[in-house]
Amino acid sequence: MSAWTEHVIWWHVYPLGFVGADTTGADRTPTHELRRIESWLDYVVETGANGLALGPVFASSTHGYDTIDYFRVDERLGDEGDLVSLFDAAHAKGVRVILDGVFNHVGREFEDPSLVRADGVFEGHDALVELDHDDPAVADLVARVMIHWLDRGADGWRLDAAYAVPPAFWASVLPRVREAHPDAYIVGEVLHGDYAAIVSESGIDAVTQYELWQASWHSIADANFFELDWTLTRHNEFLDTFVPYTFAGNHDVSRLATRIPDERHRAHALVLLFLLGGTPSVYAGDERGFEAVKEERVGGDDAIRPEFPSDPSELRGGEDVLALHQQLIGVRRRHAWLHRARSRTLALTNTTLVLEVSAGDERLTVALNISDEPLHLDAVDGASASQLVAGSLDGRAVPPHAWAVLA
Repeated sequence: MSAWTEHVIWWHVYPLGFVGADTTGADRTPTHELRRIESWLDYVVETGANGLALGPVFASSTHGYDTIDYFRVDERLGDEGDLVSLFDAAHAKGVRVILDGVFNHVGREFEDPSLVRADGVFEGHDALVELDHDDPAVADLVARVMIHWLDRGADGWRLDAAYAVPPAFWASVLPRVREAHPDAYIVGEVLHGDYAAIVSESGIDAVTQYELWQASWHSIADANFFELDWTLTRHNEFLDTFVPYTFAGNHDVSRLATRIPDERHRAHALVLLFLLGGTPSVYAGDERGFEAVKEERVGGDDAIRPEFPSDPSELRGGEDVLALHQQLIGVRRRHAWLHRARSRTLALTNTTLVLEVSAGDERLTVALNISDEPLHLDAVDGASASQLVAGSLDGRAVPPHAWAVLA
């Protein structure tokens, strides 16, 4: 994995929703709305992020995941010149850009039906048909697409639905890609399973850490830190092999602020995102406390994929949540070793968790309290850190419903 990935924090955008494009397929009026995302680059940097993770931008029938042509930018967003301009503008501000590669399936209108499996409907979605990953021509196409856009300025790829593609397929594609672009970052969307084996067998750099996402918000919402503690054991094991892509929200799930009803405890999930090992990603809007529910129906993703204003100054509300993101990202920047940090549980109850996060000789103590009582650190064996880095401390106690990071 390239050295630059150790310092990247992604801001994740679903472009079609971000610019307010029609995703039903009814209105395909050509625009240059990708330029709107350019106007948000200063906001990305002010948030503390330095990476832009783009959802689908290629020609598709409706929502972007039913691709028609991988070599053409969706006309609802713009053209190749607009995308290259976004790459260039981002790089000028020190921001990396990765693209969403939907290489498991395509739309019914895909330009080359010969590459599609006749019986390959993806997960019951009749509009999505699977590519034939046993066909060398498909591997050749995917390699050419990845190299084509890396040549034009992309810094890497998110491989959509990578869990549904045989690892051997990626192993046949990625050597060609890396020969041309050895610094490219490749992360696969994987929901569950043997993450480490998938990374090893496929040759990708990382996978999406859905296990940690689930345990983080769920343990907080249900007041059961034992669930998170078990997941952290697995997370530490993954870090022996690769650095997972971590997140508190994305374009496929209900918003973090919706999943954790008690607003006093939402910060705790963000502390975990930025203080644990991984490559963190913030889904656009989460840094302002957006709330929305994903629904299992046609159009059920619309609420979690909203339009954003043309100018960041028009975005109102959530300033306190933004300030918290900036604070925690600042901690992350001052302790870059957190990228590969392991955690050790020092104290655990349903409603309190004290962790030591460390790498080599570096270490921090992270204390989370979602109970009605103070969390007394003097009673925690190994919690000798005393300098408050971020959060709240009353003497040597973390107040009720608060958190603290100590050095």
